[in-house]
Amino acid sequence: MASGARAPGPEDSVRTASPDRRGEKGVSAPTGAVGTLKSAASRVRSVVASPRPVKGKAGREAARRRLQLLPASHAQGRAEGAEVGEEEEEGAEVEEEEPLLSVPEEDEEEARPLPPVCMFPMRGMWRDEKVALYCDEVLQGCKAEDADGAMSKYLSEKLKLKDKWFGVWKTNPELFFVKYEEASIPFVGILVEVICKPHQSSSSCFKVTVSVAEPFSSNIANIPRGLVNEILEELEHSVPLLEVYPVEGQDSDNHDIALALEVVRFFYDFLWRDWDDEESCENYTALIEERINLWCDIQDGTIPGPIAQRFKKTLEKYKNKRVELIEYQSNIKEDPSAAETVECWKKYYEIVMLCGLLKMWEDLRLRVHGPFFPRILRRRKGKRDFGKTITHIVAKVITTDMVKDLSSDTLLQQHDDLDLALDSCYSGDTVVIFPGEYQAVNLALLTDDIIIKGVGKREEIMITSEPSHDSFVVSKADNVKLMHLSLIQQGTVDGIVVVESGHMTLENCVLKCEGTGVCVLTGAALTITDSEITGAQGAGVELYPGSTAILERNEIHHCNNLRTSDNSKSTLGGVNMKVLPTPKLKMTNNHIYNNNGYGVSILQPTEQFFIVAEAFNKGAASGDKKDDSMLSRVMQNLNLEMSNNKIEANLKGDIRIVTS
Repeated sequence: MASGARAPGPEDSVRTASPDRRGEKGVSAPTGAVGTLKSAASRVRSVVASPRPVKGKAGREAARRRLQLLPASHAQGRAEGAEVGEEEEEGAEVEEEEPLLSVPEEDEEEARPLPPVCMFPMRGMWRDEKVALYCDEVLQGCKAEDADGAMSKYLSEKLKLKDKWFGVWKTNPELFFVKYEEASIPFVGILVEVICKPHQSSSSCFKVTVSVAEPFSSNIANIPRGLVNEILEELEHSVPLLEVYPVEGQDSDNHDIALALEVVRFFYDFLWRDWDDEESCENYTALIEERINLWCDIQDGTIPGPIAQRFKKTLEKYKNKRVELIEYQSNIKEDPSAAETVECWKKYYEIVMLCGLLKMWEDLRLRVHGPFFPRILRRRKGKRDFGKTITHIVAKVITTDMVKDLSSDTLLQQHDDLDLALDSCYSGDTVVIFPGEYQAVNLALLTDDIIIKGVGKREEIMITSEPSHDSFVVSKADNVKLMHLSLIQQGTVDGIVVVESGHMTLENCVLKCEGTGVCVLTGAALTITDSEITGAQGAGVELYPGSTAILERNEIHHCNNLRTSDNSKSTLGGVNMKVLPTPKLKMTNNHIYNNNGYGVSILQPTEQFFIVAEAFNKGAASGDKKDDSMLSRVMQNLNLEMSNNKIEANLKGDIRIVTS
């Protein structure tokens, strides 16, 4: 299937019956196809490159398949090595190095610029339109193993509109050249006439018959026409359909074909995964919808840019590792040796690990609700051997006035880097941070009982997350305390603060979220007082089953900024509780307002849900008595204590009790 970085279309995602063999004589394109929009034609330029020696059909096809599977950065060396191996096998004499391409001789024809191709950018479609197109119209509820057939059927119906048209064949430069500057030739494009024939079996997809169209046109001015003809002859004038892009200036049927090709390319480039047909999936179209949502979230910025880049790099790494394994296995001629077997297993497990990581990324619930597995693997240091504690001063310079409030017997250690201060801490230590901007990856590795506090206004002590890391503040200490700080999340995917175990206290802090809010995992405890939480994509505070939280005199607002059509996610807002086993929550004198979901949402395993549209306690209007009675019983069962809270102006309402 579609894997690896290669020229425009995945060859292994389209296959067909054998096309007819064509002669070398060019076919003239109608004026409307190549003469229209000349000003928008693709730029043509001469390049310096060595044409590849023409080989037999079998060798050419084998090399071509390898090159299309390989990432561009590795393609050249692999192709040269494969070619040398084939020549040695056949006992052929080593040929002299091919001369570089230059400006064509007088009797040679210089290629004209390529005409513009039909463009149908998928990012222009709305999210719901993409879902309807792929899930309802194309896949129609099919299983993963039938996706190839569904795409073939969709494409074949569109190709019936017209059996001949003009297009630009875009393919990997390695098919034509041995040596070239990679940046100068992103692809080789040739204007061709296309003859479509319906495929004769439902097992695969399409190839098409092509011939060079007149006038001879390419994105490379000095490409020899003879070289193009020779390569097409060896390929029996048969190329993958997804490598051909219909040109502008033809009729509406061609526009429909171009759109259908773009739909199929998008599916194999962004929605299909190599493991899809290897695993059972009860609802494949639902999985495709999730991937469409993921793609849209990346495009519209719902997922921060650094996070999106990490996902793309992980996906690309997975594809490259898969290609490496295929290449390695294909080079084993006989029964594998012990070393080769070990290497195969090693590569296989790398792929499995990357596959698992990508599946976690694709689960939208992970990005909304925070982490599902421990992040901290560091062991607890405990107290120092001599039993003393140290106060770590974080500032560029230190003066006596800065430490005048400390007792005379306080042991001090000065750092200009917060990370170094945290790394030097043992249980019982205190970190004192003076105004400034800081970053510290060690905030995601809190295992010892320490106090981290700012001096001055909390807005002046700004700690930002490192975008290249998954976590910001993560604790499994028995008792850790953060005071008078501003935590600013930038790019991290987990909650702004995650309490894995033990107890954390946040006092007089500002939490400016970009991803998920504060997450309290099963068995952990959290106390937040006099603080502000804002900007979370999910709930501002997320309580997992069996957790404990005390919230007093806080402001939680403008949370649940996740753009999603999933109704269960849109209910999240200020505080979200997951039931079974029951979490414990005490809320007093909090102000929860202007959240896109509910002020408080309670998820419990029941067959029905209740929505309380009005506030339920002092400081808010009372709602329907029946709902109040139900809510009261639920609160008693949930160990939920709430008093003097102000819950208002939340988009969905104040409280929701719903099935999990």
